[in-house]
Amino acid sequence: MKRILIIGATSAIATECARIWAKEQSQFFLVARDLQKLSEISADLEARGVSKVCQYAMDATNIDDHKSMLEACISEFHQIDIALIAHGTLPDQQNCERDVELTLKEISSNGTSVIALLTIFAAQFEKQKCGSIAVISSVAGDRGRPSNYVYGAAKAAVSTFCEGLRARMFKVGVSLTTIKPGFVDTPMTKGLNLPPQLLSTPQKVATQIVAAIHRRDNTIYTPKFWSFIMVIIRLVPAFIFKRANL
Repeated sequence: MKRILIIGATSAIATECARIWAKEQSQFFLVARDLQKLSEISADLEARGVSKVCQYAMDATNIDDHKSMLEACISEFHQIDIALIAHGTLPDQQNCERDVELTLKEISSNGTSVIALLTIFAAQFEKQKCGSIAVISSVAGDRGRPSNYVYGAAKAAVSTFCEGLRARMFKVGVSLTTIKPGFVDTPMTKGLNLPPQLLSTPQKVATQIVAAIHRRDNTIYTPKFWSFIMVIIRLVPAFIFKRANL
């Protein structure tokens, strides 16, 4: 039996991960802003045979609420086997370029709040000396593209933070997996003009995420072909890259 904490549990990818874990007699502590959606997901998991699903309404950008959320989870489960951080937003780059407050809000949603959660999770898992942490970052963090560099900057901060934290957690027997999805067909990407040949589904991405956590992988690109795409993008010289419309 796995005791699983999911932040951003109403996201399409997180929901599919939970459905996979539901087959393994897991128990869940689900955290998201929308309590109604949380209730729907909880009912779905219970219908799949899950014996215990706890719901906790929290906006992850309210960093002052993180400690009480974790305390509530520990009160229910005493120990966490898997913690998945899956919350985030996809900002409008052009709007961010005109609005400092919006830019900082998006950095908080996709970067600062994740780092804050990782900091308190690290203390808990260090105490446990076991378990797995997984964080959904993005391929966007590998290089700052003009079309989404606000989002990319936040994800780059998360990925770099995870790299350092991973080394710290390894020494106490805890794994930390950084997940870098490419284009995924979710409500967050609805309406975007994305190349269909590069578009994956939440179900396929979730299958790879769950497998990577089980293997205690360091970093995964999902779908896997994104690792090759990003190698090419990282190798493009700066004098060419800054002229590209990416």
